[in-house]
Amino acid sequence: MPRQATPARTPPEQPPSATLIGSVQRAMRLLECVADHEHGAPAKQLARETGLALPTAYHLLRTLVHEGYLRRDKGLFFLGEAAARLSSGGAQQKRRSTVADALARWRDVIGAPVYYAQYRDGEIEVLCVSDTPDNPAVEEWADFRETGHAHAIGQCLLSQLDTGARRDHLDRHPVQALTPYTVHDVTGLLRRLERTRRTAPVTERQEYALGTVCAAIPITVGVTAATMAISLPAHQAERLPSAVCRLQDEISRFLGSLALSISI
Repeated sequence: MPRQATPARTPPEQPPSATLIGSVQRAMRLLECVADHEHGAPAKQLARETGLALPTAYHLLRTLVHEGYLRRDKGLFFLGEAAARLSSGGAQQKRRSTVADALARWRDVIGAPVYYAQYRDGEIEVLCVSDTPDNPAVEEWADFRETGHAHAIGQCLLSQLDTGARRDHLDRHPVQALTPYTVHDVTGLLRRLERTRRTAPVTERQEYALGTVCAAIPITVGVTAATMAISLPAHQAERLPSAVCRLQDEISRFLGSLALSISI
């Protein structure tokens, strides 16, 4: 009886997940390669430099162009808008991490909570707070955005605005007494803000929360009003002037070592 031929074995299929991971890895290699060519590169060159078969490279390049991560111009490939958004997002995350690390360091050096805030789109925004269980941040019992007249962060930011922007803010967020120490009317607040030098620290004592004193230092972030601030229990109020001086020194060193753009 003649011997039957053994059927040829087909290679086992790769799991879909492995195929997808491999495609992502190859696409990332192409993106990195395109990023190395400021003036663009053709598909054949990109395939050669990444070690990809030309048909594979063509397929991935077309997909990346379709998704906006690359753009094609006269046969050359360049990074697209989607890749630029990824890059800017990564830079923003790095800035946030840098600011958070700085605040944590100052918190430990000064022994007080440290805050970073900006005035953006007509509102007060506290963007980062660094505190510890032993030195907790002030409890936001009344919305910081609506009570800028009563706390050092808000007063510092409002003092950096022009007259029109300041009045607009106070029209939207009227002055109201939060404690017996809060400024009671808009006229008194405006007089105080007008007397505040743009580079001088702003302090408030129990105007936002009883039992708490605060100080805020104005800083420049492009054209944006910004501030770093600290708070202390009222029974440690005598520490406030020296703590402010220490924070000013730390901020000066930080800004001097950073080509500053900390708009986070």
